[in-house]
Amino acid sequence: MNHILRTAFFALIVRPLMMVVLGTNVRRGELLPASGPAIIVANHNSHLDVFALMNVLGLKRLPQVRPVAAADYFMTRRLRCWFATRIVGIIPIDRSKVRRENGKHPLDPISEVLNSNGIVLLFPEGTRGEPEKMDDFQTGVAHIARRHPEAPIIPVFMHGLGKALPKGEALLVPFFCDMFIGEPLDNKLKKRELMHQLNAAMDDLASELPVEEWT
Repeated sequence: MNHILRTAFFALIVRPLMMVVLGTNVRRGELLPASGPAIIVANHNSHLDVFALMNVLGLKRLPQVRPVAAADYFMTRRLRCWFATRIVGIIPIDRSKVRRENGKHPLDPISEVLNSNGIVLLFPEGTRGEPEKMDDFQTGVAHIARRHPEAPIIPVFMHGLGKALPKGEALLVPFFCDMFIGEPLDNKLKKRELMHQLNAAMDDLASELPVEEWT
């Protein structure tokens, strides 16, 4: 990654966008990890979700932060690939590969980041959903937890960015973002129990949003 360009992009473009144009309200920001290894799990409604989380984590933690993203979307065009990997710092994952191939597991790139004390941003819905609507979470987070029991899993529920820049739209509409941070999960649970705990945590965080905000 180009660390100078990355820092400049987040300091001069992302931070003013999220703090001035849109605005962000964070509840219990102290629960965000001070350093890695750590896994932040969030719902996904907009490309802005990644920038909102990275902005809240701040420039000091920026070198550690790596969002997981789909290789089949971000790695298909040269400019998009350069920006995604060099500036945003994504961990590209091939969603078509579910088993070990040539001695490598599809989750190995995530493990490499966590083994280097990185902070991984994970969106278990797998793709951007309909604005302000959560889809079922995929179980990849449970497999990562099994590999890395030392890395706390912090649930984050976000609201508003699906209206600011929903899937399929290119025009940004100023809309306030609410971000609710939850307590770390028990990542030593078995897959089914962990996913149940994660879904329950996200439902609890979503319930903190006033009902009228959903309409």
